[in-house]
Amino acid sequence: MTYYLLGICLALAALLVVNALASVLTTMLWRGFDGPTRGWSATLRAQLLFALRTAPLAGSMIFVTALLLPAYIAHEPQPAAETVSVKLALLASVSILGIALALRRGVAARRATRRLVSDWMQRAEPISLDGLNIPAYRFAHSFPVIALVGVVRPRLFIAAQLFDELSPEELTAAVLHEKAHFVARDNFKRLLGRACGDVLAVVPCGRALERRWTEESERAADEYAARLGGASHALSLASALVKLARLVPEEEQPTLPAGAFLIGEASAPLTGRIRRLTWLAGKGQTPGTMMTCLVTHIEYFILSCVFILLALLLTQTHILMTVHAAIESFVGALQ
Repeated sequence: MTYYLLGICLALAALLVVNALASVLTTMLWRGFDGPTRGWSATLRAQLLFALRTAPLAGSMIFVTALLLPAYIAHEPQPAAETVSVKLALLASVSILGIALALRRGVAARRATRRLVSDWMQRAEPISLDGLNIPAYRFAHSFPVIALVGVVRPRLFIAAQLFDELSPEELTAAVLHEKAHFVARDNFKRLLGRACGDVLAVVPCGRALERRWTEESERAADEYAARLGGASHALSLASALVKLARLVPEEEQPTLPAGAFLIGEASAPLTGRIRRLTWLAGKGQTPGTMMTCLVTHIEYFILSCVFILLALLLTQTHILMTVHAAIESFVGALQ
């Protein structure tokens, strides 16, 4: 019994510690990358931010499942010589708390989104929009809502008032912006980013990365609309943002846990977005399009190399022995 309890506590403690250290590292890395990457496209910066945001949790899970547990199973004698100390139990408890918090908030976000969508659907009517292959609805709402809602089966909701307030060109550009979120799977990324933060709620690292990713993902969606429609769409989207900002009721913000708003509390500052859209319209093209595609392929290549490297490491007995020796030192330090 002690053998299994010790292994579980070690895995949970390592998940917490490695995640915390990696989160501090990625936050420092972004501070170094922020300045030199200012000239990159927003799409590329959003990809980099998402990678940095999710890398700590992914890396810690890979470390625990691919190295720590195999080393423990292969080299820890039964019954275990060590016991679960108070310090180790405390670390494991904090790790469990973070995981439980992430699961709880994920379930709560799903329920809240389903309730909100159910309420919207009661007063919504389906509409057809050119170039959009996801369900779209027009509904009555006091807030100028243009929102892509949902992760698995996303739907687009547009407040009825916007069909009168926006010109056809402005509405088309706004829809293209939301289509960009669909293509980039931003709702899923937003949910995953929040989960990473919840797992490590005890350490306030990564929140700045999540906020910056949200801002850059909005700018990336703006770039997508400008790229597909050219200068006219860039200017139309800038005009739509100005009109939407004027239509926002005082002291009212929409609440949507799993969705992407064209404008909202978590969006990038409108002044900067409008200024950038105007710049894109004058330039006639979005920066770094080819580089973005190249980086996407590089990401898949790096992931493939990581899994191949892990497979090779698991075949090397001395590596698992080294990891087990580190485990022994870690447990001894907590006694």
